[in-house]
Amino acid sequence: MSENRTRFRLDQRRAPIYEALEQFRQMRVVPFDVPGHKRGRGNPELTAFLGQQCVGVDVNSMKPLDNLCHPVSVIREAEELAADAFGAAHAFLMVGGTTSSVQSMVLTACKRGDEIILPRNVHRSVLNALVLCGAVPVYVNPEVDKRLGISLGMKREQVAKAIKEHPNAVAVLVNNPTYYGICSDLRAIVKMAHEAGMLCLADEAHGTHFYFGNGLPVSAMAAGADMASVSMHKSGGSLTQSSLLLIGPNVHQGYVRQIINLTQTTSGSYLLMSSLDISRRNLALRGRQVFHQVADMAEYAREEINAVGGYYAFGKELCNGNSVFDFDTTKLSVHTLDIGLAGIEVYDILRDEYDIQIEFGDIGNILAYLSIGDRPQEIERLVSALAEIKRRYHTDGTGLLSQEYIDPVVAASPQEAFYAPKKSLPLRETEGMVCSEFVMCYPPGIPILAPGERITKEILNYIEYAKAKGCSMTGPEDPDILHLNVLA
Repeated sequence: MSENRTRFRLDQRRAPIYEALEQFRQMRVVPFDVPGHKRGRGNPELTAFLGQQCVGVDVNSMKPLDNLCHPVSVIREAEELAADAFGAAHAFLMVGGTTSSVQSMVLTACKRGDEIILPRNVHRSVLNALVLCGAVPVYVNPEVDKRLGISLGMKREQVAKAIKEHPNAVAVLVNNPTYYGICSDLRAIVKMAHEAGMLCLADEAHGTHFYFGNGLPVSAMAAGADMASVSMHKSGGSLTQSSLLLIGPNVHQGYVRQIINLTQTTSGSYLLMSSLDISRRNLALRGRQVFHQVADMAEYAREEINAVGGYYAFGKELCNGNSVFDFDTTKLSVHTLDIGLAGIEVYDILRDEYDIQIEFGDIGNILAYLSIGDRPQEIERLVSALAEIKRRYHTDGTGLLSQEYIDPVVAASPQEAFYAPKKSLPLRETEGMVCSEFVMCYPPGIPILAPGERITKEILNYIEYAKAKGCSMTGPEDPDILHLNVLA
């Protein structure tokens, strides 16, 4: 613990929101406020399901517990501790997931008509933010690894070219890392953005552990980025839907708070906030040791899975110094096509026949998400199941698609297309039309189509193939995706 504590200015053993809730629990306050379940008494079934410990602290904002919209006491202290732990100038506790964090980040940087440079393989939350604010995307289309069918990071020269061709752009957004663990040269991109007078934003939904890991890729704050959205609930161990928004010293804290308050709830969940507080404390005190163990488990799993044959659990060998500048070794991504199965098929077999739930399966790959709660015995169970699946289901993979990413043809801004007059057409009749809604496999939530993009035969083939293989398709108004909304 002493090694970790030397990194921090503040006492990271503190958890002020948790401490205030514990004190509140002992006060036996009579509740004539919301929520209406009144510490669980009004909803015994919910209390039996979640437990008295949980519903007893599902409370509303009050003076002793501070207010998320305008924190002045315990929430403010928790944010200061989070900023200290993550090396940020300020941290905001977010209770709308990293979607809310990403949207607040983009809305802070961009106004209507502003250009923002970003890779097309961003999460839908980024493009949702462009629909809301009216900013215009300048896409840096990532390279694709032909064997794996996955999109890579942004090349330095691609970013430099985009900055040169769009000097009035206000920001550059970077995935750090991608869902598959691929990292761009973040330090170089930050430097290029700042030299051009632009902000650098990082979507770190899958990079919480970068702040507490030896030998892992650089974190956004360490690289000098201006803002970063961090999914504490993914690798950080907090409750689902809890997140952090980090900012650097050159971003106005008060303005960011105003942007957050445009869309974030005024009834912040103390369950989510306390989970952020406790999880931050856990990572600050034990994160380096824990994530070292996670990386070791993932490396062991890669070796064992590759020894099975047929699968390819990829890792740092993909690094090329540019489009794959670094790789997150905690990510256990496995290519499955060589055993004749799409990733989503392996995903379904693991869940249905082996009671193993992995993060996602797509056309060519699966991702097993390893973090602070995993143990070696679960790794052994996963490896054994994959070996047995290969033995039972191995087949000829001829005819399987591999491409996960298709370069878009942008015909209108996301906001223009989303709010424009539209009509619904059968899927195959939309070829050549401009889409006005999102289509994606979830997870990972990276759009195959976004509002304003032209629909091509290749995209339609991909949608039908992904549906046939069992991918969970989301986004369109038609839940069966037999029709798409297009510009009228």
